[in-house]
Amino acid sequence: MTTVVILLGLILSITGLIGCILPIIPGLPLSYIALLILSFAKDWEPFSATFLIVTGVLTGLMLFLDYVVPVVGAKKFGASKFGVWGLFIGMIIGIFIFPPFGVIVGGFLGAVAGELLAGKEGDDAIRAGIGVFLGNLFNIGLKMGISGFMLFFYIKEML
Repeated sequence: MTTVVILLGLILSITGLIGCILPIIPGLPLSYIALLILSFAKDWEPFSATFLIVTGVLTGLMLFLDYVVPVVGAKKFGASKFGVWGLFIGMIIGIFIFPPFGVIVGGFLGAVAGELLAGKEGDDAIRAGIGVFLGNLFNIGLKMGISGFMLFFYIKEML
């Protein structure tokens, strides 16, 4: 039974890493739950309380930054709320049209379309779209780094 629970945690951890790219999967929370599952399955020995608290705080912080970072990138490049909403809608549509790259391309195109709907001219819309895109890409990189860190320690302690 312990092996099944550990393998379930591994699947959650890998899914968590994938979820850092796909906005419909809660990547970091799944990765964190995987750490908790492994700790539970191995009588709380693999990870210290400090490690679990720090990774939990990082997970919570990234859940907050998940919404803030793209907006900061958008505002820095002059995007409107339409551009930010376009980013998220484009990412979701992009997942189904051209996974996994559709998330990135769809996000950019959605941001530009949102800016055009807001009445911006072509160059301004593209500039704002680039800002939204860069903010989102930075955010994805942060999430993947933290989730990859958790996956590394999961596998290390699993073996």
